[in-house]
Amino acid sequence: MHRYITSYCCDSHCAKRDSWRDMAEESFDVVVVGSCMTDLVSQAPRLPKAGETIHGHKFFIGFGGKGANQCVQAARLGAKTAMVCKVGKDVFGDNYIQNFKNNGVSTEFVGQTDKAATGAASIIVNDAGENAIVIVAGANMLLGVEELQWAGPAMGGAKVLICQLEISPDTTLQALRMARERKVKTIFNPAPAISDLHPDFYRHSDIFCCNETEAELLTGRCVVLSLQDPAPRHVATMPVAALDTTGAGDSFIGALAFYVACYPTMPLEEMAKRANQVAGVSVQGVGTQTSYPYRKDMPRELF
Repeated sequence: MHRYITSYCCDSHCAKRDSWRDMAEESFDVVVVGSCMTDLVSQAPRLPKAGETIHGHKFFIGFGGKGANQCVQAARLGAKTAMVCKVGKDVFGDNYIQNFKNNGVSTEFVGQTDKAATGAASIIVNDAGENAIVIVAGANMLLGVEELQWAGPAMGGAKVLICQLEISPDTTLQALRMARERKVKTIFNPAPAISDLHPDFYRHSDIFCCNETEAELLTGRCVVLSLQDPAPRHVATMPVAALDTTGAGDSFIGALAFYVACYPTMPLEEMAKRANQVAGVSVQGVGTQTSYPYRKDMPRELF
């Protein structure tokens, strides 16, 4: 068991951070170091061409960001989770913190800053369920080493750490290094993908998980790669009628982290198969986290 700090104000160094020694020790199944995004979603018959304006038929605001999505999905399946991230001191940031609490995610390491707005993602979804996304990282890019140090005890006591690339790559790599030093299993999602990825990202990732586009940029093939068992395998999935694929990959990774943390002796291939089933449910709903299933909604044989 590891002791962890109470909530803090990263930019004002509020005195509350000094009270962490008085808190009870606690450990987590899954800790996520990553991004929070407010999703601004437009649904339209098709994706617009360059320079084109088209009419959409629905708009809504939701909660997204790869890191937060993955954390929420793991929590909804029953994992004890904590999020290490930064949001703005704005209504989107306040709402996001409440969203974490509503999903049972620890917010002890969610910092707020007045130096940048909460990250935002503009999403267009067509009638075929395909999407186009533009993100503005905002406060996410201010998450740094100081926040990792404060969250270090919780990260070190976790069963699984998840990281992505919607925050500073240097911060992500440092989080993976810290987890590896503490013998914590790591899942790295290299998204959005960058072609000049530092070799240490591969060295410090137990599971390296990317989609087809990211795999093509990085390696040209494997979608899920365990560096401990690199033999390629194809994991078959059940076909479903996709309504909205936004966040499906994050649903998969969050579910995969749940299985790695809570079923550590299960073969990776079986974990991936079950995570695929969870993600398959998510694409049949609209939105990102709004489409993520809870444990009670899934077949008992998955647990």
